Amino acid sequence: MTDDGNDGRSTDVRPRTPGTEDPREGEFGFPAALWRRLGALRLPRATRPRWRSPLRGPWLTSVLGLTLLVTLPVVILTGLLSYIAYGPQFGQAIPANVGWFKLPTFDWPSRPSWLYRLNQGLHVGLGLILIPIVLAKLWSVIPRLFAWPPARSLAQVLERVSLLMLVGGILFEIVTGVLNIQYDYVFGFSFYTAHYWGAWVFIVGFVIHTTLKIPRMIAALKTMSFRDVMRTNTSDTTVEPTDIDGLVSADPAPATISRRGALAVVGGGALLIAVLTAGQTLGGVTRQFALLLPRGSDRGPGPNDFQVNRTAFAAGIEQAATGPQWRVTLRGGPTPVVLDRAALLAMPQHTARLPIACVEGWSTTETWTGVRLRDLAAMAGVPSPQSARIGSLERRGAFNRATLQANQIGNPDALLALRVNGAELSLDHGFPARVIVPALPGVHNTKWVATIDFEAAT
Repeated sequence: MTDDGNDGRSTDVRPRTPGTEDPREGEFGFPAALWRRLGALRLPRATRPRWRSPLRGPWLTSVLGLTLLVTLPVVILTGLLSYIAYGPQFGQAIPANVGWFKLPTFDWPSRPSWLYRLNQGLHVGLGLILIPIVLAKLWSVIPRLFAWPPARSLAQVLERVSLLMLVGGILFEIVTGVLNIQYDYVFGFSFYTAHYWGAWVFIVGFVIHTTLKIPRMIAALKTMSFRDVMRTNTSDTTVEPTDIDGLVSADPAPATISRRGALAVVGGGALLIAVLTAGQTLGGVTRQFALLLPRGSDRGPGPNDFQVNRTAFAAGIEQAATGPQWRVTLRGGPTPVVLDRAALLAMPQHTARLPIACVEGWSTTETWTGVRLRDLAAMAGVPSPQSARIGSLERRGAFNRATLQANQIGNPDALLALRVNGAELSLDHGFPARVIVPALPGVHNTKWVATIDFEAAT
């Protein structure tokens, strides 16, 4: 995936002296008169920067591009799966109305319990790790961004549009994603909506650009031996032997780092970000190094000492509403069933060690105790529910309710949890009762539960 302004008509690798004209430079596609007239315009010298690094060239660009070609589809796929996990068929994914961009939906699995934790850990973690590689790729092709004329054919126009979508889309996704992780919504619009549509802009650009560039990338990778590059030190580093993309400097400066060193710097940056972020997903001793993911830094007391994504204060939960007068109402059967906490504690209790994972990538695994949701459904008079709508004491917010699927309700580890790690839930963790369902996005594990409406299967 090299950014060369190729018109798509040739992928041959023809050696030339760096800085000399490409044999195709005088060629123009339809409408030739337009491109010639555009090419005749001369930009002021100040707007034509000189790029002198001897490292730039189609080989280095293609190595970085190949890395992104292998890894970015993982980020794309996990992002789309995260949207499906939110249950768009129940209208609880954001954005809800996406028109032609509606994804095929299915019942999100509730096994294995760590499924959503893995999905979001890959999506967020890998997305952050790739930032140095994305920036290095942009650095490697920046001369082509200033090429004049910017296009010589309609095919090049398509390539330039795809490049704009690709670069603009990925930078937008990175910036808004990082700000979301930092809990810093300075952009003033819905992160979920913007991130979804920004992802589609990037995906379309990625598919078009990759289709156009793969032949050139393969050709460029054959121009130099990776083993030889890894053995070349700084003093022996020179410009690349071929310039099929117009990236090689016409007036290169002496090398201050070898290509091996440059790749090591980029790889080291990616590794550093991995160390500083992976702990939020992996947990254990690695969590103390997760400095770049402050989301979930609020914690509870004693056995409740794990991440709090949204505090009771932020949710507007008054302690009086969670006192002895609290009740949970089960509906769906002939008559509503109203239970206080003592009645719930008197029912058969089940304990399960389950992870809870947030969309921002952090997760934690705790031991939860409570009443199985399927037992509550049977008590409500709906032994085989197809769905359950969970309502919270929280009155405002996009996630003060959630709808569960049949397989999620029927999972033997799906609980209305009353205790965690052998102690009562803290108020911030959902006292007097919260939902815990394996493999469910964290925000749908509703806290401060007030109602559960079971819907019978038809």
